[in-house]
Amino acid sequence: MLRIAYHPAYVHPLRTGHRFPMVKYELIPAQLLYEGVVSADCFFEPKLVEIPTIVLAHEAHYVNQLMDLSLDAKMVRRIGFPLSQSLVDRERYILDGTIQASLYACEHGVAFNVAGGTHHAGHDFGEGFCLFNDQAVAAAYLLGRKLARKILIIDLDVHQGNGTAHIFGKNPNVFTFSMHGDKNFPFIKECSDLDIPLPDGMDDEAYLTLLKENLDKIFTIFDPDFVFYQAGVDILATDKLGKLKLTTDGCLRRDEMVLQKCRQNGLPVQISMGGGYSEHIKDIVNAHVNTYKIAMDMFGF
Repeated sequence: MLRIAYHPAYVHPLRTGHRFPMVKYELIPAQLLYEGVVSADCFFEPKLVEIPTIVLAHEAHYVNQLMDLSLDAKMVRRIGFPLSQSLVDRERYILDGTIQASLYACEHGVAFNVAGGTHHAGHDFGEGFCLFNDQAVAAAYLLGRKLARKILIIDLDVHQGNGTAHIFGKNPNVFTFSMHGDKNFPFIKECSDLDIPLPDGMDDEAYLTLLKENLDKIFTIFDPDFVFYQAGVDILATDKLGKLKLTTDGCLRRDEMVLQKCRQNGLPVQISMGGGYSEHIKDIVNAHVNTYKIAMDMFGF
């Protein structure tokens, strides 16, 4: 059965009018169940990750400041959420969700975290609604336990995976690939192993052609044995922050291309949902739900 990490703490209370669509973490599992895509026993509840696991990818002083809520106000503003114990706990649940999903993926081929894709958190900083970097911590966890040898992180959120690049910039066992809006946040970019900056207004066909060319290149030159996929849906034309012009079908075909490549190469893949800021929440949720449908078809669930 498909395994999906979800915890009620993923839905964290924010002030009215906050631009982060927190409600999607409640609506994604509800929609999956409503459509009969998955059953309730597909979901598992992660636990609170402890500090020794978090520091596999993050600097200890930064982690300790978050854990005791002593992070300076400038960094809190950079993150974009008011700092609280429940917020830190939320991120710790997300980390464990991605770690456990990566272990399930090793066994079953693919697994999900309803949240995650917190790719703006670097080694010693948080940013852009990200405190800790779930896929980076999970990648370090797999490498440390020799459950993977060479890891590919495919980041197709419209915003560069700057934190992931910052964490793994000197690690030859992790290949970071980010295809993102050139003139979008973050405005100071890090150097991934492969960055593909995209012009504003790019449509389905141009995007998918570029993605295919680069996926073919990466799988040839790097030869990974595990894949993390950050499947942000802020590439949609409806997205308030995205600046690209992809349709829902184009986003679906993107997922199909990535997952087919993983399947053809016999590679396990963990998927975190990443960003999405369309005006209508249904556009965000439906695009995310499509990712689950594609994965289930591709991997035979």
